[in-house]
Amino acid sequence: MKKTNFDRYLEEQLQDPEFAERFKAAGEAWDIAIQLAALRQQAGLSQNDLARRVKTSQQQISRLESPGYESHSLSMLRRVAKALNARVRVILESDAPAKADALAEAPVPYRVKRAAPKSA
Repeated sequence: MKKTNFDRYLEEQLQDPEFAERFKAAGEAWDIAIQLAALRQQAGLSQNDLARRVKTSQQQISRLESPGYESHSLSMLRRVAKALNARVRVILESDAPAKADALAEAPVPYRVKRAAPKSA
């Protein structure tokens, strides 16, 4: 596939670490906006319908679905997800390469109780 002028321009701009970071953050906001709008549309709801279910304004739903909006709160995303029969899943990933000995102990799945330490 032939590169367009924009493709070449973007490649050049992504060499700048500050631009690359802003571009990545914009992509994350875009992903949230697309997912919310798609779920709402799959549910057959207008922004107004969803706003009523969430007990907020249509303007707030519009903001949440805007790719430029970056002030999503976890509580609001949970409210919207519940109204859409969905769930919120957040994944935090390290930018640093993984180290085998980085953890002092083996990771434990969420909400699993650890066994009490054995006394000697």
